[in-house]
Amino acid sequence: MTDAAPAADDVTIRDVPERHRYELTVGDEVAGFSVYRLADGVMTFEHTEVDPAFEGRGLGSRITRFALDDVRSRELRIRIECPFIRTYLRRHPEYADLRAR
Repeated sequence: MTDAAPAADDVTIRDVPERHRYELTVGDEVAGFSVYRLADGVMTFEHTEVDPAFEGRGLGSRITRFALDDVRSRELRIRIECPFIRTYLRRHPEYADLRAR
């Protein structure tokens, strides 16, 4: 592990539905994830975590942005239990329309 920020092409984010989470990898290593429940067209985000070795590099924001963009493209709604994503939404009102009523 190095202290250098990961190169943009070294970061991959994908939905892993069988594990109910989005995963962010740096190279071959899972560096972060966001756990969700999906029911009745609503994705409830429960927890987001970035490995301490990768903190401070904006990876939590990257995985959150990816997940919310994916939710929008799938025409789903969101509920937030995760404090990180709740804070992200306060700073990014462009995602407010995704909240379930």
